[in-house]
Amino acid sequence: MTDIILLDGGMGQELVHRAGDRPTPLWSTQVMIDHPGLVAQVHADYRAAGATVHTTNTYAVLRDRLEGTGMEDHFANLQKAALDEAQGMGVLAGSIGPLRASYRPDLMPAHEEAVAIYTEVANMLAPHVDILICETVASVAHARAILEATVATGKPVWLALTVDENDGTKLRSGEPVADVFAVAGDASAILANCSSPEAISTTMGILATSGKPFGGYANGFTKISEGFLGDKPTVDALTARKDLGPEEYAGFVMGWIDQGATIVGGCCEVGPAHIAKLAEKIKAAGHQITTP
Repeated sequence: MTDIILLDGGMGQELVHRAGDRPTPLWSTQVMIDHPGLVAQVHADYRAAGATVHTTNTYAVLRDRLEGTGMEDHFANLQKAALDEAQGMGVLAGSIGPLRASYRPDLMPAHEEAVAIYTEVANMLAPHVDILICETVASVAHARAILEATVATGKPVWLALTVDENDGTKLRSGEPVADVFAVAGDASAILANCSSPEAISTTMGILATSGKPFGGYANGFTKISEGFLGDKPTVDALTARKDLGPEEYAGFVMGWIDQGATIVGGCCEVGPAHIAKLAEKIKAAGHQITTP
């Protein structure tokens, strides 16, 4: 029997689906503005599904994401709103997403600038969460900067890497996944996220050699389209897979657990039904779902 930490699933896509509004570049942040309380409902549904760690809706609440949206002055209020909606859920993981854009390691700012930006965010989140989770980390430089900022808070830090859809041995930057280990000594766990489950299945074998707790949470997109890699993209540039229902997704994740993963969940397009099925499968396999 293995102790398994069960993360929640995707927040942004779940919000967009439930709100029914046309997606904007502010994505999950816009939904939080227009539909107060909806984030809390999603958190509650993941908790009911069996998740033991709840990720705050702060992935895209970054100053650079707010530029040009008319919301530049609402950064602190949006951080607080996301934290307020997660209160009472149990173990909270404060999410910090990539600067400027997801999947674009070429847009990563210079190291000192990135550390300064991440430090402000980490210091806002740390007093209110149990873990800081650095999500969709696409390069070694990204990992180095965000770890320098987050580890300084004294909170446990989980580093979640996004990998090449066609080669799970590589980050989206093209660098080998294993190259991150040289800068990740202070991370409490290393994960793979927001990539196809097929790619992450390959990544698991590499993370198993890190000497740290590891795991993964995949997305359910067909691929990251060129349209999503442009300036201020919206999620309507992405297409959900039709072959990744709860049963199919749980099959991938149980394979990761067989490889030694102990922290698992879901990312974009993986919802409460997927997490409920995964909880069922984990227990049926004789494992125990626990908290960090």
